[in-house]
Amino acid sequence: MLRLRQAVAVGPLSRRYATASGPHALVLLEHRAGVIDSGSLSALTAAQQLGGQVTGLVVGAPEEVKDVLQSAKKLKGLTSVLHSSSQQYTHAIPEVVSPLLEKLLSDNTSYTHVVSAHSSSAKSILPRVAARLDLPAVSDITSLEHDNASNATTFTRPIYAGNAIATVRAPGSTRVKFFTVRSTAFKASAADESVQAEDKAVDPVPVANPPTQHVRTDLTKSDRPDLGSASRVVSGGRALKNAETFKGTLEPLADVLGAAIGASRAAVDAGYADNSLQVGQTGKVVAPELYLAIGISGAIQHLAGMKDSKLIAAINKDPEAPIFQVADVGLVADLYEAVPELVEKLKQQA
Repeated sequence: MLRLRQAVAVGPLSRRYATASGPHALVLLEHRAGVIDSGSLSALTAAQQLGGQVTGLVVGAPEEVKDVLQSAKKLKGLTSVLHSSSQQYTHAIPEVVSPLLEKLLSDNTSYTHVVSAHSSSAKSILPRVAARLDLPAVSDITSLEHDNASNATTFTRPIYAGNAIATVRAPGSTRVKFFTVRSTAFKASAADESVQAEDKAVDPVPVANPPTQHVRTDLTKSDRPDLGSASRVVSGGRALKNAETFKGTLEPLADVLGAAIGASRAAVDAGYADNSLQVGQTGKVVAPELYLAIGISGAIQHLAGMKDSKLIAAINKDPEAPIFQVADVGLVADLYEAVPELVEKLKQQA
């Protein structure tokens, strides 16, 4: 009589980390003057696309965290909010904030992803924490897709000044996946008064004698919309000759349109405008409803910062200017004649 014996295949042993049944994202919520940055709201939207739990992290001085926390708890998509307050967190210095994140992301953490906006601050903090934990980081992503079966996440990100798109896959073996988000690629998450996420305080991690100290913050004050989040942007280039002409030509047009003002790198380098107004690969990336390029030739570095705009209009006297290759509407004309006429037409319709 034959007897069948059940065989059990045993695979090689491998180290596994305790994780939740699905993805659990930790989103760094940056803020200024009690208001959560719009870029962080876009990062929250990206985190929701992972399809799992989303926890926000608010770090700052005690007097700031209190107000920001109340706003964060009402954000749609957040399941919980962690907050840590200390005077040492008044300014988000990477060497001071990083130890707190390292503590939260220890070996037995439930977080599978760490997300932030692609801001100047987060670009310093997240890669630092990832390196300290011997983990990779993906920057400036424009889309993502998570596979629950394999726990792998696939991202896309622009490279070569936006002329190519790289597809990057973080495998399931990467226990925590770090990535920063291009804010123009994701809609900002909105507040929902019916939502009240639970909050939990986290003890700060003291850092004695940090190697970097905050000296001062210089902000350019303006009554205009913020360049990074404005729905309309008027930008000027080197053709505007000098700072006085730049201001005198663009400001009336921006006023009548209710637009923010931007500039090409050539205009900034020539001293026509402050570097906070620079749009392009080495400046700000914007995607407004309307982008009006005045006297901008359209160098590839500038196009990288504005080509995702919904409607691009350009005024340039050179019919061969590269800007016309991406513009939806183009006018070949002398800007010193066309812009004042445009301003008058708009005022008549207002």
